[in-house]
Amino acid sequence: MRNIINISLPEKMVKTVEDSVKREHFSSKSEFFRMLLRLWMEGKLIQELEESRKELRNGEGKLLKSLRDLR
Repeated sequence: MRNIINISLPEKMVKTVEDSVKREHFSSKSEFFRMLLRLWMEGKLIQELEESRKELRNGEGKLLKSLRDLR
């Protein structure tokens, strides 16, 4: 099920979105924003993974050998 979210943008940003939709061949403005959200979410995941790796390198994290180690 899809939900509708309305956003308000300044004219310059609207022009940028419209130009990007045409130039990059998105099927709609919604598809453009879904792509941006996916990229943002992917970046957040990568950031979390990097933080976890840093904790492990510094001896601050916990390396799980099995799901039982989550307790």
